[in-house]
Amino acid sequence: MGNELWIIEQECYDVKDNPKYETIFTLANGYRGFRGWLEFSSYGFNGNFIAGVFDKAEAQVTEIVNTQNPLVFNLYVDDERIDIDRCEIVNFKRYLDMKDGILHTDIEIKTPKGKITKISAKRFVSRKNVHRWGVEYKITPINYSGKIFVENMIDGTVTNGNYHPVDKTKHIRVKETYDLNPGIALEAHTIDQGIRIIEGTIIKVLNDTVLKNRKYGVFGEIVRELLELRVEEGKEYILQKFGATYTSRDTDDNLIDVLENELRNFYKQGLEDEIEAHIKAWQEIWDRIDIEIKGDVQAQLGIRFNIFQLSSSAYDQDDRVSIAAKALHGEGYKGHVFWDTEIFMLPFFIYTQPEIARNLLMYRYNTLDGARKNAKLNGYEGAQFPWESADDGLEVTPKWGMDYDGNLVRIWTGDEEFHINSDIVFSIWEYYRATKDKDFLMNYGMEILLETAKFWISRVEYNIDMDRYEINKVIGPDEFHEHVNNNFYTNYLAKWNIEKTLELAEWLKRENVKVYEDLLKKLDIKEEDFKEWKVVKDKIYIPYSEDGKLIEQFEGYFDLKDIEITEHDENGMPLWPDLQGYKLGQTQLIKQPDVVMLMLLLGDEFDKETRKINYEYYEKRTMHKSSLSPSMYSIMGLTVGDTHNAYKYFMKTILTDLEDNQGNACFGLHAASTGGSWQSVVFGFGGLHVDKEQYLCLNPWIPEHWDELTFNIIWNEAKVKVVVSHNEVRVISTKDFDIKIYDEKFKVYKNKELIYRR
Repeated sequence: MGNELWIIEQECYDVKDNPKYETIFTLANGYRGFRGWLEFSSYGFNGNFIAGVFDKAEAQVTEIVNTQNPLVFNLYVDDERIDIDRCEIVNFKRYLDMKDGILHTDIEIKTPKGKITKISAKRFVSRKNVHRWGVEYKITPINYSGKIFVENMIDGTVTNGNYHPVDKTKHIRVKETYDLNPGIALEAHTIDQGIRIIEGTIIKVLNDTVLKNRKYGVFGEIVRELLELRVEEGKEYILQKFGATYTSRDTDDNLIDVLENELRNFYKQGLEDEIEAHIKAWQEIWDRIDIEIKGDVQAQLGIRFNIFQLSSSAYDQDDRVSIAAKALHGEGYKGHVFWDTEIFMLPFFIYTQPEIARNLLMYRYNTLDGARKNAKLNGYEGAQFPWESADDGLEVTPKWGMDYDGNLVRIWTGDEEFHINSDIVFSIWEYYRATKDKDFLMNYGMEILLETAKFWISRVEYNIDMDRYEINKVIGPDEFHEHVNNNFYTNYLAKWNIEKTLELAEWLKRENVKVYEDLLKKLDIKEEDFKEWKVVKDKIYIPYSEDGKLIEQFEGYFDLKDIEITEHDENGMPLWPDLQGYKLGQTQLIKQPDVVMLMLLLGDEFDKETRKINYEYYEKRTMHKSSLSPSMYSIMGLTVGDTHNAYKYFMKTILTDLEDNQGNACFGLHAASTGGSWQSVVFGFGGLHVDKEQYLCLNPWIPEHWDELTFNIIWNEAKVKVVVSHNEVRVISTKDFDIKIYDEKFKVYKNKELIYRR
């Protein structure tokens, strides 16, 4: 495959597109994310987000902090600043090389006085050493000789919420600026918890050129150094910017000492060495995660973009952080963690980088005390994981927000979207099935299972007249309908949650009775309690229809006004139909899959006819007002044989940010959609799933215009490569294991390719 299948390109400049491309061109390494801010423009929303650095200050709720901006780099030709919005653009091109993880900017700018400067820049955020980042600038004066002033700055005036004046909040106070000579540094502290963040940079010039007349200065909350570069017409000059970042979350040592040591070593080692190490690290990652789609260039680019950005958003060295709904790419949803992580993103890591998956689950374990406090505050037992989570597991969902018409509305998800508990338990089970990580399940996962089961036992309500347990006043995955009773998704997964907990409690007792007894004692659970749990579980009401096929999303859903979706926009997304005077919640229109979502998670518990009937019914009523939605319909479409719509939904998913088909890419990455993209390929077109017998299964189908699909997974510590064409399926593994292909059982032998021909 050519290099063009690794490149995301912006060929022309429009200032209105800056925020969107800042998201698309974000560089992250799990520890931090730099939005793809264009340093030669005056317009945009710069973002420097460090995982785990949260603050509330005067904001509505705790949110991720936009920390000081060290990317500021201004060039002046004499007294004229090179500003792409005020100068004439002679040439422009920006592109993200996903294979190497490098952002390139190539521009040629003509100032009002007619001086033309060519600039080529490449920026990286190191995947080898997460504290390092850098930029290399190649500067050529095309039609002049003289002076270029280089202004290197770190800006501490940054705020959150620049998209809207109401949300604007400052979360850092500048505590100290430093003249490193060469280089500068700026230390800031968050307002609430006093988390310390330090950024430092050094400028170096190559090719025996000298930077003269250095001036150091502090302007309020900005530190800068000004350097003078003497240039000759037509000659190329190379400047390198070395950057390093640390916070008090990383070390107990004096931050300036740690930073200076890192910067000096980085400077001595050289930018090119770090870039080479960074590229090598990316090569190792791509060996584990890459997906090849032959015959469909747009699909190939799209899937690579999604898995590139998703992989960039996770960190395997810090189990106190997870992946936010907008990852490290923007302030959308305030940097909070939702069910998106476990249900949409985690499968990618489970099957490609299980060590990261474990870390993401450990984040939930490490915030378990906060979840316990949530339950207690709401009058329940056990643990209630927050719908929106930040750093401590306490609920941080805003109480107020805007509806689709811009009206101020009460947000009830933090009060009623309880299914998050079962979503987390499901992800623990999925992780264990794929990894057989007994240590995690015994020492961490089981505590979460028991505490969430205890929560459900306290949350259900007994209906004496019907002799059943109900779960009332909830919000299911479809968030258009609030305060509903007996949501199918919520009730079914709560029942499953308790059942799986009872099953695994017996497993733990057999595996290690001491761990079992110590855990029950710690959680104040007695063995006789399990008998009550079983009675409650067996009597939880599941709202099946009379024929057991078409399932009512919640009690009373079928009585709502049924309004047909008839029009779609240029991206194929549904347009709002005439609600005929009804409120949205009084109609059968849904935001995203609900019943269908459950049938994807627990597919073996529903026959194909039931899945098909419910897919066809709810697909016609889904507005896809969440980027989570299309990927799930793509997978279910393939499961029930709707291959045409499956491909359509897949393309919507992978192009969510690249084509901005939700209209809000500027706020950050649609991280759940990136995970959904991977699932669409591997679970959808690859047909990969695990059945009740714990077999790894493949039931692939690929579009007619695809020549071949190749993907890699990790299954019980074996590295498995799967190649699907129209006539055969090939599987090769580093270990022996059993597999089902189109429901036929086979044995895969270590390093020996299994070929299945149709």
